Order: sequence, then C-alpha cells, then structure tokens
Amino acid sequence: MSPTHGLHALTQARGVLYGGDYNPEQWPREVWREDVALMREAGVNLVTVGVFSWSVLEPEPGVLDFGWLDEVLGLLADADIAVDLATPSASAPPWLARLHPESSSVDARGVRMAVGSRNHFCPSAPAYRDAALRVARALAHRYAGHPALALWHVGNEYGQECFCDLCADRWRAWLAARYGDVARLNDAWGTAFWSQRYGALEEVVPPRAAPYLHNPAQAVDWRRFTSDQMRALYREQAAVLRAAGDVPVTTNFMGFFGGVDQHTWTDDLDVVADDHYGDPQDPASPARSALTHDLTRGVGRGAPWLLMEQAAGAVNWRPHNVPKTPAQMLQDSLRAVAHGADGVCYFQWRASAAGAESFHSALLPHAGPDTVLHRAVRAQGRALAALRPVVGARVPARAALVHDWPALWAGELPARPSDRLRVLDQLEAYHRPLWRAGIATDVVPSTAPLDGYDLVVVPALPLVSDAAAAAIAAVPQRGGVLVVGPFSGVQDPTTRVRTGAFPAPWTGVLGLAGEEWRPLPDAGVPVRSERYGDFVASTWSERLRADDADVLATYAGADLEGAPAVLRRADPSGGQAWYVSTLPPQDVLDRVLRDAADAAGLRPPLPGAPDDVEVAVRGGLVFVLNLAAEPRVVPLPRSDGPVRDLLGGVVVDGRITLPAGGAAVLEHAPAASPDPAHDDVVVEPTDHPED
Repeated sequence: MSPTHGLHALTQARGVLYGGDYNPEQWPREVWREDVALMREAGVNLVTVGVFSWSVLEPEPGVLDFGWLDEVLGLLADADIAVDLATPSASAPPWLARLHPESSSVDARGVRMAVGSRNHFCPSAPAYRDAALRVARALAHRYAGHPALALWHVGNEYGQECFCDLCADRWRAWLAARYGDVARLNDAWGTAFWSQRYGALEEVVPPRAAPYLHNPAQAVDWRRFTSDQMRALYREQAAVLRAAGDVPVTTNFMGFFGGVDQHTWTDDLDVVADDHYGDPQDPASPARSALTHDLTRGVGRGAPWLLMEQAAGAVNWRPHNVPKTPAQMLQDSLRAVAHGADGVCYFQWRASAAGAESFHSALLPHAGPDTVLHRAVRAQGRALAALRPVVGARVPARAALVHDWPALWAGELPARPSDRLRVLDQLEAYHRPLWRAGIATDVVPSTAPLDGYDLVVVPALPLVSDAAAAAIAAVPQRGGVLVVGPFSGVQDPTTRVRTGAFPAPWTGVLGLAGEEWRPLPDAGVPVRSERYGDFVASTWSERLRADDADVLATYAGADLEGAPAVLRRADPSGGQAWYVSTLPPQDVLDRVLRDAADAAGLRPPLPGAPDDVEVAVRGGLVFVLNLAAEPRVVPLPRSDGPVRDLLGGVVVDGRITLPAGGAAVLEHAPAASPDPAHDDVVVEPTDHPED
C-alpha cells in the first residue's frame, strides 16, 4: 500500500470520514449503547479506539482482557461505524515501570520520568519494545478480520526523546551507520572547534545538559536520530499489523512539530494523518491551518489525508481556552477537506469526566446531546455527507513552498545572527498571500521533484544539500518562477557554513552576491521602492551586490544606503528568480508574492472575492469561507451552467452572499473571468439548521 491508496476503499464506501477518538474504557458499559446511537444520529462513520488503553487491555503482565473491546467493536460494527484501532504503545502501564525502571525515559539533565502522565517510555528499552510488540501482536491476531476494522493506528503523536545510556548506545550505532568511522564524524561535525575531536565513537554522548552551547552538527544529527528512532518503533508494530492482513496502517503527526521529520516517514504510511488545533481567537489561525494542511498533503505526495484530531470547542492546555463557535468548527473542517483531507475527526467523542483532559471539548459535551455544540456536530455531519463528490480528488497545485525539518532544526539553534528570524514565521508569511488568493500550494521537501510547479517559493531554508540546491536553481532555468527568502542556502546538511558570497548555491541564478548578514535594530530600516512604495524593513537585512538582477527595493539607512533589498532576475529561458533580503511588512510581501505568482501564470479562482473571504478549489468544487464578522458578497465568474451550493442546496448565479462566518461549497469551479453584467442575481444562503 501507499499514501495514494490508503483511504480509497474506505471513502468510496462512506464518503468523507467523520468522527473522533472514542475512549469507552473511561465509561461504564451502559453508556456505550447511548454513544453508538448518538454517533449514528450525528453522521459519525469513523472512530479511533484504544490509543490509551494499555493498562486496561493488560492490567498485569501477560494478562490480556479483550472482553470490553470485543463488545465495543461489536456495537460499532452493528452500527456500521468503522474503527481506526490503535496500538496503545504511547503510554505504558505503571507496572512496566515498576518491573523495568529502565523502560521510562530520561531527560537531558539525567532525570528519569515518572508514571502518572503519558509518553514516559524509553524507545530503546527492550522491555518496553517487547511489551509493545506483544500487545500489537495480540490485537492483530484477535481483530485482523473484524468487520469494524478499517484502519490500524500505531502509537500516538510520535516525537519523544530519551537521553539514557540505552539510547546513547543506539545513537552511536546510528552514527556509525551514517558516517562509517569516527574520522568522518569528526570532519562532518567540525570537532576541531572547542577541542571536541573524538578518538572513538564510544566517546560520543547525546546532547545532554552541558555548560554552554552544543555542537550544532551534533544537535541536528540528534534530531535526525530521534526521528529515525521513533520511525523504528512505528515500523516494528506496523510490520506486525500488516502481516495480519491488508488493512492500511497510519499514525498521527502534529503539523510542524519538530519531533520527527515527516518527509522521511512517507513510504512507511498507508495514510498520512495529522492532529491540528487552531486557536479560535487568533486572526492568523485560518492561514496557519491552511499552511499546516498543505504540509500534510505534501507529506503524502498529494494523496488524500486524514485530519485525525482537532477541537470541537475549547482545548485544555492553553492558559486561556477560548472555544470555537459552531461556525468556526464547520469552517475548520471544510478548510481541511478543501486542502485534501478525506476525513475530519476530533479529540474526542465524549468529554472525559476525569483526568488531565477533562476540560477539553468533545463532540458530545459534559452537558449531553441537547446542547448548541452537539446540535452543531449533527449539522456538520450532514454538511460533510454532502461533500461525497470530492473524496479521492487531489488538489491541483502549481505552486510549491519548500520546507525541510533539518532546516527547521538548524534554524531553531542558538548562537545564530538573530533568533527573531524564525523559520516557521517565514513559512507563514510567504504562504499567506498565496492562500489569500486561493492559489493551491503544496508544501514539499527540498528533495521533491519540482518540475510540475510553475512557482517555487523558498521562504527559509538555512540548511540545504548541494543536490537539492541545484534542483531549486533549475526552476527559473526551465522557465519557472523562483522566490527565495533571506538567510537561505547558508549551510550544508552538516550545518557547515558555505563560504564565499551568499546565498552560495544560488548567487548565479539570482544575479547577486551577498557579503554580510545584518540583524536590524528595533526601529528597523527605511526601504525605498517605486514598485511597492516606501516601507520600513524589520528584524533583518543583508548587504548585497546586484550583479545581474533588477533592484526593486533599496535600503535607505542603517549603513546600507543604496544597497539592494528586493531583487528580480529574468532568466534567458523566460523564467524569473526573486530574492527578498529582509522582512518587509506583510502587505508588501503579499504584493511581491502576487507579482511572482502572476509571472508564473497563476490566477485566483475567484478574483473578485473580498480579502476576508477564503477560497480553495478541490475536485471541481470551490470552497468559499467568510472569515469576517459581517456578511460578504462574492462575485462569481460567468459559468456555462448554474452553480449549486452543496451545503445550502441553493442554485446561485452571478454572486453569492455569505453571512458572517458562513460557508459555501460550489458544485463546480467557474472557468472564466468575472463579468459585471452577469451579477444581477443575489442569493443569500441561510445558516445550516442545527437540528
């Protein structure tokens, strides 16, 4: 199997998947039938079971109790609700730590973790790995042919790390496999600095607590190792599950969380799944969510994916937990579907009455089904059922944004020119104008094939290999458009700084040469530009020389008077290469990206949409979300036939009026430009009934 086909059979039978984590072991048996009946009424067709059930499944070593799980899966099967059955390895039972203290992880200070929370395991401990595999085998043996089983779910939110001696041994073995011998490691890590040269691999330790800064090459390699270590745990259990049958296997990632390099896991996943918790009171949350969804789609190489967890209302872990409104809840789900998800699920089905997450929202709140929230849950089930035509469709992206986890890890290290130039901030800033225009954008690794993209954006890639850098440089040379952000291409994969003019891999294709990185004082620096208007650049600047590029903006202060700030080079092939050496205001950067997209031939699907209306296209459907607190009118291009809103069931022509927080999914993507003479019909979709 592969991410291309992992959800196909399930969604072809059920349409868009809808549901969430279900933890029946937290509730008495008499509640289970009520749960299943309410799931049916809400349109739930997929639930994840067993993620944190190890201590109930195996209350003492070797004693397995499947009676409760048999009954629950039977109830779900009878109700035709599919199950994503999890191996419970994310949280080992207390008896394992009592019998095998080494199975609990150790932090960088040498403190061993205690039971009473979750994720306290040591990934290298044989006792933990053996016990986790034993439970996985038992689950596979018992439930491989169960009629409710639709997916296997291994572990939960991988990304833990442990600094114990067992992990140190595995770390050295990993380094031996990567470098071969200690001489090559010394060269790659630059250990001549600070007298760090090693005489043997046995001298190398994890980056534990130290008096001062760690070697940056060691720090990035440690992140690579911990990602591979987590993947080894996943692979062990996935192999057991796959041996029992052809049910697809997945696990749940967490967006841009730095614990694992998701791109290296792609071939191990039959379905790519993600957990995403947008902040409902953050105005930037919709844009950030869209970026995260584009990343998840990129991890799966464009295949449909599964939003495994999100919140129906409030979470419990922010200092001040503002809940979503029903409109935000629906928009969040529609956004995920628009960006390639074939399923939207939640944590969790029924709100917990005890434990650390008892104040986390759920599809069925503490107050029960006769509530505003649960009525909205049922309404959402009906809305998602109407989107069956989109399942299996890919998002037609002709723009790519390049992101690598090693670059993120390197960009987060201390002792850099500025900790204010953050990789994730740059990704969001450069993605935002494309999202705002409704231009589909894949977030891909630097090693991905780029030939299919007319526009390639590299917002923040401080660390990149020579081969990947060459592929990126080829974009304008083949007629495409390339946009590069500041402090990119600076280091090779070992974190060694490339010497000479920067950005070393791309000075020729960009037509410039850089000589100095210059973080800015808090006041910033003025920049003059005939094209974009004068503005103040903040945080960062670079001293550059334009060799073969047009200067579109020029510094006007901070010892940079007259130096180029934004440049564009026309390649003889017809392509273009842009370089932005600073952090301009977002509206200026928006215009730069719009110019680049226009040069690449990329146009908004609904060019007349207001700025606070989100638009996305997938599978011939146009998703339109009003993010404003007031109604918005969206003009529609002329179509060769009527356009129907699948959510409201109304036929629209010329323009559509969305209420505050409203949404529409138009049955097909209009193909022409707006025609002002064709907007004489106004249809106002009503809010979807809650019950």
